[in-house]
Amino acid sequence: MIPGDSADGPMLLDDAGTAELLRSSRTLAVVGASSNPTRPSHGVFRTLLASGYRCVPVNPGESEVLGVAAVATLAEAAEALGGHIDIVDVFRRAEFTADVAREAVAVGARALWLQLGIVNWEAASIAAAGGLVVVMDRCTAIELRRLPRG
Repeated sequence: MIPGDSADGPMLLDDAGTAELLRSSRTLAVVGASSNPTRPSHGVFRTLLASGYRCVPVNPGESEVLGVAAVATLAEAAEALGGHIDIVDVFRRAEFTADVAREAVAVGARALWLQLGIVNWEAASIAAAGGLVVVMDRCTAIELRRLPRG
């Protein structure tokens, strides 16, 4: 699916759209990435790096994650990624995601991805209205594993 509003709110990418987004993307800003190996964001960040993506951790409380310098904002992440973010991958509580969606729109990101367990229709609407595709309540690492190899 493509972004847009339906009677139920903004449309989310389906399985095929999610797979195509991952295949066509190269740069990710991972909001809430952690250097703590027990945090899910750490494992996902590791998987993304191992899969060949260029990733920047966005977390003002971190100096680096897995050897990659952390930044405090999506604007700084966009700069670190050469001015372009394909996916803003979000590990924040749902109540904080509307602000992240606004930042994602402001930096011209291509997609807002709310991780597994994170649902916020306001954030999805903000992102869709700003022209971003939206994935919600899915894990990038799990979806990567579902892609056909080769």
